[in-house]
Amino acid sequence: MDAFSSAVELAAAIRARRCSARELTELYLARIARHNPSLNAICTLDEAAALRRAREADAALARGELWGPLHGVPMSIKDALETAGVRTTGGHPPLKDYMPARDATAVARLRAAGAILLGKTNVPPLSADYRADNPIFGRTNNPWNVERTPGGSTGGGAAAVAAGLSAFDFGSDLAGSVRTPAHFCGLFGLKATEGRIPNTGHIPEPPGVPRAVRHMNVLGPLARSVDDLALITRTICGADDAEPDVPPVPW
Repeated sequence: MDAFSSAVELAAAIRARRCSARELTELYLARIARHNPSLNAICTLDEAAALRRAREADAALARGELWGPLHGVPMSIKDALETAGVRTTGGHPPLKDYMPARDATAVARLRAAGAILLGKTNVPPLSADYRADNPIFGRTNNPWNVERTPGGSTGGGAAAVAAGLSAFDFGSDLAGSVRTPAHFCGLFGLKATEGRIPNTGHIPEPPGVPRAVRHMNVLGPLARSVDDLALITRTICGADDAEPDVPPVPW
């Protein structure tokens, strides 16, 4: 296994004991240390928590416990989705020190499925641009050519996955915010059907965001294969208490 294997392949390798969650997490952290200074894809790194969770994942597997289909797979999350205890800014200066008390529903489901959070990926202010540049963290560069943009608004996530800094990223898309960066960085991205995935915990949230616009925004993954998109989306579909109108339809 290497940093450019698909999430499906990495999960299978961990289950088969061909590699450990700790080894994969250390691999991605080493690549972040080496490559992120020139890319600025990861805007907030949670190294200590990632290593701790990786050790817990390996210990659980040794006991015969499998957390879920993403057990031990390192991920990154767009800095527009709340992550408990990890700074979430939305690229918006008034939120530069915002520390959520809870995970966005999709993030909580990814964690429950066994994925390990490495950190947050850069965005434009309130995800409103086709590049990833904001006054808090600055500009993200495309790993294929650092003179170019990775697109937006999930640009930091696309750059991270394309550069092998994360196994997959999870973002959001209203008018191309997952699909455009996927195209710019040579990845696979999915904007699922509206209403399949709860938006709970996404920034911006109401008040101030019309319901129609909020429902046009759809969360979705960026990854290295279509199989990854299917696995991740299947993991996080379905209603939550805040958005009961999300239909209970299997993926």
